[in-house]
Amino acid sequence: MTTAKTTKTKKTKEASGERYVEAVGRRKTAVARVRIFPFGKKEGKNSILVNDKNLEEYFPVKKDQSVIISPFEQLTLSGIKTTVMVRGGGLAAQAEAIRLGISRALISFDGETRPRLKALGYLRRDPRMVERKKPGLRKARRPQQWRKR
Repeated sequence: MTTAKTTKTKKTKEASGERYVEAVGRRKTAVARVRIFPFGKKEGKNSILVNDKNLEEYFPVKKDQSVIISPFEQLTLSGIKTTVMVRGGGLAAQAEAIRLGISRALISFDGETRPRLKALGYLRRDPRMVERKKPGLRKARRPQQWRKR
């Protein structure tokens, strides 16, 4: 009896005729699926769509916007179309998840960018999560209030 081997998905995929590179970034409970279309035009402004909205529309805070576009700025890349589907978490966690996803996608497209992104800390997944609530306590560590009388 022969068994079929499962193969890994290719780095570059095609969607509606366009080739792209896909990666996933996570932070707390936020999960971002990032698709970079680096095979089109090479000059101009980077276009980033987050959940089918413009970056400035989805993230009104400038700090979150700068976190997301920082891999492109550090590598001086322009004219790259990026689409992101992100779920869970708050806006700050979503921004960091998107940054990790963009960095991973850039590495799978061009491996020479890895040392620079690693030195900047963009490839490190932040492992901090919310501690679970324990039984018999009000929160994760907050005990019931004790009354003397």
